[in-house]
Amino acid sequence: MSLTWIGHYAVAAVVFGILDFVWLGYVGRPLYDERLGHLLAERPNVAAAVIFYAIYIGGLTYFVTHPAITQGSWSRALIAGAVFGFVAYATWDLTNLAVLADFPSSIVPIDMAWGTFLTATTAVTTYAVSRAVPFLH
Repeated sequence: MSLTWIGHYAVAAVVFGILDFVWLGYVGRPLYDERLGHLLAERPNVAAAVIFYAIYIGGLTYFVTHPAITQGSWSRALIAGAVFGFVAYATWDLTNLAVLADFPSSIVPIDMAWGTFLTATTAVTTYAVSRAVPFLH
């Protein structure tokens, strides 16, 4: 694992973390509270969240941002990021819809759209930052 790869990972982690914090903590919170409140834990499992973010950002870096930066293609970062986010969030939402009795179907398209946007934005922002910082490309 090169320092360049670790740099791409770090940039993606910061961007993804900030955007998801704003969404989950403020913008989308009323929606999730209203529609998923009965399913939400009183306190989130921080360890599980950290493990999820570490794995997700690792997958995003490996499959999307690092290859796009290596190829010098911001459009690859954007498109592959959108596809990666769509597939990952569809997996989460549609599996929940399939197996949880009270999972609201109304949250599925909203959450899938958020995951697609979040991941694409993180990928293209990571690409831009990494291209601008000489030791990251």
